[in-house]
Amino acid sequence: MDGHHFLETAVVFLLATVIAVPLTKRFRLGAVLGYLLAGVVIGPSVLGLVNDTEGVATISDFGVVLMLFVIGLELSPSRLWVMRRAVFGSGTLQVLTCALAIGAIGYFLFGLTWKSAVIVGGSLALSSTAFGLQILAERKEAGTVYGRQAFAILLFQDLAAIPLIAAVPLLGGAIARDAHSPDLMSVVRVVGTILAVIVGGRLLLRHVFRFVARAKSTEVFTATALLVVMGTAWLMELAGISTTLGAFLAGLLLADSEYRHELESNIEPFKGLLLGLFFISVGMSVDLAMLIDKPLLVLGMVGLLLAVKAVLILPLGRLVGALTLADSVRLAAVLACGGEFAFVILNLAQQNRLVTETQRGLMVMAISLSMALTPLLVLVASRLMTERVRKPDREFDNIETDTPRVIIAGFGRMGQIVARILRAQGIQFVALESSVEQVDTSRRFGGTSLFFGDPGRPEMLRAAQADKAEVFVIATDDPEANLRTARLVRRQYPHLRIVARARNRQHAFRLMDIGVEDPVRETFYSSLEMTRNVLESLGMSPDVAESRLERFRRHDDQVLRAQYLVYDDETALVQTTKEALHDLQQLFEADAVEEREREEEK
Repeated sequence: MDGHHFLETAVVFLLATVIAVPLTKRFRLGAVLGYLLAGVVIGPSVLGLVNDTEGVATISDFGVVLMLFVIGLELSPSRLWVMRRAVFGSGTLQVLTCALAIGAIGYFLFGLTWKSAVIVGGSLALSSTAFGLQILAERKEAGTVYGRQAFAILLFQDLAAIPLIAAVPLLGGAIARDAHSPDLMSVVRVVGTILAVIVGGRLLLRHVFRFVARAKSTEVFTATALLVVMGTAWLMELAGISTTLGAFLAGLLLADSEYRHELESNIEPFKGLLLGLFFISVGMSVDLAMLIDKPLLVLGMVGLLLAVKAVLILPLGRLVGALTLADSVRLAAVLACGGEFAFVILNLAQQNRLVTETQRGLMVMAISLSMALTPLLVLVASRLMTERVRKPDREFDNIETDTPRVIIAGFGRMGQIVARILRAQGIQFVALESSVEQVDTSRRFGGTSLFFGDPGRPEMLRAAQADKAEVFVIATDDPEANLRTARLVRRQYPHLRIVARARNRQHAFRLMDIGVEDPVRETFYSSLEMTRNVLESLGMSPDVAESRLERFRRHDDQVLRAQYLVYDDETALVQTTKEALHDLQQLFEADAVEEREREEEK
């Protein structure tokens, strides 16, 4: 690729990305679909603006390499140990069941040999780590129960790809004349390289980074990080193993090091751009001519792949991961597609004459389309399940308890602390929580006064005997649900004193509108406590620090009340904020004068 041609290709890529990604994000379809569509449009099938698909695929593979390096970085052995059940339990089951089912279909319906069926089943059982994690991150669902389950299974798949890649030459080798001699050698070479990388990495990498860190140059540090990733990947390639595995190993080796976070932040921008390029190259590899030529065969294969995997993953989520039906459906939507490792494995399989070029082409096409459909599947699953969430998977609990003095709505971080102190004082309370997971987790630790139910529903409050209680604590972290509950309680049980959690000042004002006199701002008191530690660490005496903080707290309380009167008037609000700042400055100056006089008297 000459300079002029390279520049032209780069411009086409960036232009396609800049147009397609904002469009798909605008319609809430996610960036991944935008990259794919951009790839299809600029690829050989439609406009043919970029024809060097091989060159692009080579560069874009680094996106997946860097992503696996970052996954490795996040997985210290201790974290792997914590996740062992999800990774090795759910992961093994998913890969084995899907591989067996797809392999059997290939063997009986498509006439593959058993060796080909093993490789095809194994490769199609894998899902796309790049797509899955990107979609979860975009939807901010990586930390949810099903997001963690998906991460664990994807992680196992990345590990399972290693023996699969190693198995292709072994199974294919039997076709060649000198079947047995290279087999043992290749196994020794693979195992030897992996051991060398692990041992060498453990001994060398920290010293290398310590040496580089002394230079105090971000550029050199980033270059070293890229060198480690690329170097390990290259070593693996020399030994005939996947480059992605090399990167994953390099990440794992550095997961415990003190440079982990810096490495991650340095590699993140490269990873983002190159992953985008990877999604574009998948889009470019979609052969529309084949789709037009054999539409029923291709679409049938895509449908079959998605259906088989989804049907097997659904019960897996429920039985092994103990997920709700809604979360199991979401898990199936994320994991039903084919994955990028399948491209690598199928290419190898064709070189080893395990599959024909036509079979490989069809499967690559089916995998690409299944990946392209994933963002849409996740969207549809989410919409369907949102409809279902309104009718919860399980009935709300029947509340049978003595008459409570306090009712707590929301049993998260704040609600739990209130409950623990009330329990220690022997004060009777009832807690209502609308998250099944939260209820189940807390019950394991003896939350007997906790019930699954929506505190914003009148029948739940009746069942909790709100008419006989004295105090109603609103500790839910969703501001809208919080306000809805406050309105209901104020309207139906005006005798109850409401103590409500407020996310910020605006939320506090809206609670005050409803009649909650003293909303508790969730980060205000912990910030004061933090400031006390800072002041005392700087040498201020505890008494002076206490008086300063008390003065600030009283002043801020006055400001909040003053701003409440004008909070819907933007200009007045800005004015009161400026005045408050000026007042606070004067108060602190008066403090300082007082302290000086006290010192002089001594």
